[in-house]
Amino acid sequence: MLRKLGMLLVAMAAVFGPSAAFAAEGAPDAAKGWIALGAGLGIGIAVVGAGLGQGRAVAAAMESIGRNPNSADKIQTPMIIGIAFIEALCIYALVITFMLSGKI
Repeated sequence: MLRKLGMLLVAMAAVFGPSAAFAAEGAPDAAKGWIALGAGLGIGIAVVGAGLGQGRAVAAAMESIGRNPNSADKIQTPMIIGIAFIEALCIYALVITFMLSGKI
């Protein structure tokens, strides 16, 4: 684990470090690279979180319906509303990512 983290840090230093050495008229700023990295990581984490949350919600609902099939109509509607809220959070992260990428 520590070795992977070290390799990640070396790769990040290789990507973001030399930008100051090649500074010229109109050269990209190092902060813009960090904004792009933050935007990419942010949407990635949001998508993984939303996927895990939706999976757990659906699994719990299906288990409940499996135990009591007569309550399927009472479980399905709140489950769909909850999934819509989870998806809305992921869409908010996508909008924030687009706003950050506009600053690049």
